[in-house]
Amino acid sequence: MALGKGLGQILEEVGLAYESEMQEDENFAQGDVAERIRELDVQAIDPNPYQPRKHFDEARLSELADSIREHGLLQPVVVVARGDRYLLVAGERRLRAHKIAELPTIRAIVAEVDFDNLRMRELALIENIQRENLNAVELAHSYQELLDVHEITHEGLAQIVHKSRSQITNTLRLLSLPAYAQQMIVDQKITQGHAKILVGLDPDKVTVLINTIVGQKLSVRETENLLKKQNNPARKTAKPPVAYSPDLLQKLEQILPLKHSVKGRKLEIVLPNEDALIKFITLLEKN
Repeated sequence: MALGKGLGQILEEVGLAYESEMQEDENFAQGDVAERIRELDVQAIDPNPYQPRKHFDEARLSELADSIREHGLLQPVVVVARGDRYLLVAGERRLRAHKIAELPTIRAIVAEVDFDNLRMRELALIENIQRENLNAVELAHSYQELLDVHEITHEGLAQIVHKSRSQITNTLRLLSLPAYAQQMIVDQKITQGHAKILVGLDPDKVTVLINTIVGQKLSVRETENLLKKQNNPARKTAKPPVAYSPDLLQKLEQILPLKHSVKGRKLEIVLPNEDALIKFITLLEKN
């Protein structure tokens, strides 16, 4: 079973249905696709159980509900028949907005395609990915689910969802973050750019850094600089050079009959041969 097969067909039906509403050509409007647009009871439609999107912005849903209430639904949802009920394939936000608006029916295309559970999962995942309706964490879970179900590589998934391999890999790395960090992404407290910096850090350090980002409203660049400073603390201030008095240096010259030099806080004695070392040891023994 090819991944995503059937999705293009359904989305094309949606596009054609929308175009049919905009056309003045009566013959086109009465075509096969337009005939499949029905007014369905909102309560007769069940959401796709494999919907990867978990977070829905209530404010935006309310705005959509107001728009639908005033202007109607321009683009129908897509469903498949399941006995005397229907299963939603595409249009979760539109269906939720209808419920908020307390509208009894919704315009829908009943797709004449038979889907098993695996295909429903694929459709929900890919439809959301292609429409960019998911937050970064939901997107990462969607990618991971497709990888697990179909046992494909990042490169193979990149070709299917039309994203770069590096983008997929970077998004999947978000799943290695602790739950607190992932929730902060979902809640839009930090961006995906911030999150990428946190990957691989100790969980306790991640929590502290996130609180700093939120509290001080740090940009991604500022967060990077902060982390660099934490990883590379400034060296201790160098001690000032020592200035020895000429009298002490002259006295050292008298009692140390070996070639030597004073460099800062170090005394360097040159021992060119074994005789010089014996001479130095003898000098130490006398004192």
